[in-house]
Amino acid sequence: PGQPGEAAAFARRIDPSREPGLSPEQRRLMAQVEYAQRQRALQRRLRSRNVLLALGIGAVTFGIYGYTFYSVSQERFLDELEQEAEAARARA
Repeated sequence: PGQPGEAAAFARRIDPSREPGLSPEQRRLMAQVEYAQRQRALQRRLRSRNVLLALGIGAVTFGIYGYTFYSVSQERFLDELEQEAEAARARA
C-alpha cells in the first residue's frame, strides 16, 4: 500500500475459481453478489434510456400539439362564413 499504484489488500480483485481458501458456499455468495451488481448497472442504464425516450416522446407530442394550435389559428374559413352570413342578413 505504500507504493503508488499498488492496490491495498482489501481492494485486490480475485478469481473465485482459482482461490484455494474459498468454500463452495463463499464462491456461490460471491457469484450472487456479482450478479446483483450487474443487474443494478443494467437497471441504471435502462432507466437513463427510458428517461431519454420519455423526453423524446413528450417533445414530439408537444410539438404536434403546438403545431395543431398554430395551424388552426391560421385558418380564417369561419370568419369568411360569418361575413357572408352578415352580408346575406343585411341584404334581406
